Amino acid sequence: MRMVTEREVLDGLAALEAPAPRVVVSGNFATPWELVRLLDAGLPRCRAFVLNPQAGWPRRDGFVTETPFVGPGVRDDPRLDYLPMRLSLVPRLFDTLRPPDAALVHTSPPRGGKVSLGIEVNYLPAAIERVRSRGGLVVAQVNPRMPYTVGDGELDAGLIDLGLEVEGALPSPVGRPPDPAAAAIGARVAAWAVDGATLQLGIGQLPDAAARELRSVRRLGVWSELVSDGVLALEQAGALDPDRPLCTTFLFGSPELYEWADRNPRLTVRRTEVVNDPARIAAQPAMLSVNTALQVDLFAQSNTSYAGGRIWSGFGGQPDFVSGALHADGGHAVIALRSWHDKTDTSSVVPLLREPASSFQHSVVVTEHGSAELFGHSQHDQAALLIERAADPRARDALWDAAGTLGLVRADDGL
Repeated sequence: MRMVTEREVLDGLAALEAPAPRVVVSGNFATPWELVRLLDAGLPRCRAFVLNPQAGWPRRDGFVTETPFVGPGVRDDPRLDYLPMRLSLVPRLFDTLRPPDAALVHTSPPRGGKVSLGIEVNYLPAAIERVRSRGGLVVAQVNPRMPYTVGDGELDAGLIDLGLEVEGALPSPVGRPPDPAAAAIGARVAAWAVDGATLQLGIGQLPDAAARELRSVRRLGVWSELVSDGVLALEQAGALDPDRPLCTTFLFGSPELYEWADRNPRLTVRRTEVVNDPARIAAQPAMLSVNTALQVDLFAQSNTSYAGGRIWSGFGGQPDFVSGALHADGGHAVIALRSWHDKTDTSSVVPLLREPASSFQHSVVVTEHGSAELFGHSQHDQAALLIERAADPRARDALWDAAGTLGLVRADDGL
C-alpha cells in the first residue's frame, strides 16, 4: 500500500478503463466518505456498489447506486439499481453479472504488514479478490480510529494499491431506553432462549430489549450478521460462553463497543458468505434468530423491504437466518415487531401483504400483546393465532373479517 494524496487518488480513478466503472464501496456505517467524495468528483459516470448507503450519499445523473440493501441515502433516488437477493449470495455477483473494476474501503492503519476492514467486512473480501484478479484498483481510507478486528477482514497491506489517511470518528447510534412495548417484546423473545443457545440479533430497540432480558441466560454463543451494544452488554453480564468465539460480519454501536472490538481475540469478523450461509447457521446449537419486520400477514409472510409501495431496505440476511435457524437443532426463527405503526396509525398485522415478502415460515411472531407460535400449525390456525395473540386489539375484528374472505376461517376454528 502506497500512502498518497487526494490528487493521486483522483488520478487512479481517472485511469480506470471502463466508460462507467463499477466501484465497490464499504457501506453500512464504515463508509469511507472522503473516498466517496473523490469518486463523485472524479468520475462523470460510474456504478457504485454499496450496502445500506447512508444520508449524504451522492445522487446525480451518471452516478448509479447498485445495492442489495437500500439505505436512507438512496431510498427515493430514481437512479437506484436495487438487487433483491439474499445477502449470502451477493459475492457471486462479482464473479458473474457484476464484476468490479475498483474497490474503496475503510481500514485500520497497518499493523505487522496487515490492515483490517474493522467494523465492516461483509462481501468486501470477495470484491477485493475479484478486483485484484481483474487488475483493478483498490484504495483504502486509512483511519486511526478504525478498530483492528481479526478474521476475514485482515488483509495483507500489499493487496491495497493506494492509501489515503483520514482520521475521523465512526458513527454510533443514539441510545434509547426501551419503552413498555419494547420491554414486553424483549421479554417474550428472551423466553425462547435456553442456556447454551446461539444468538442472532439485529439493530434497534427491540433486539436491544431482548438482549437486556437475556442477561440471566448462560453459556450463550453469538453467530450474527451484526454485533452491537446488546452483545457487549451480554458479555459484561457474564452471559456469553467464554469458550465460544463470537462470529459476525459487521459492527455498529458505541465507541465503547469499538474499543472492545479492537484486537479482541474472542471476536471474529467473517465474510458474508460464511456468516450468512444457512448450512453454517443450522450447525449452531439452539440457534435463536431474532429479526423484525414492517408487516406480517395472516399467511405468516413478513415484509421487511417495502413501505408505501417503494423499496425501503431489502432482504438482508433475514431469509438466510430464518432458514438456517429452523434447521438448527433446537433452533427458532423469531419475528419481533410492534403490533401497531403509530406514524401511519395502522396495524402491522395485515390480511395479505401488498408488497413482496421477505421471509416466511417463522417459529413465532412476537408483539407487545403476545406470542403467536406458528411452527407446525395449519394455515387456519396460524391466522387465528396471529389475530388473537399478536395483533393489536383495535385490528382484530377487521382481521377476522378479512380472514373469512381469504378462506382462513373454519366453522370449528378455535384456540
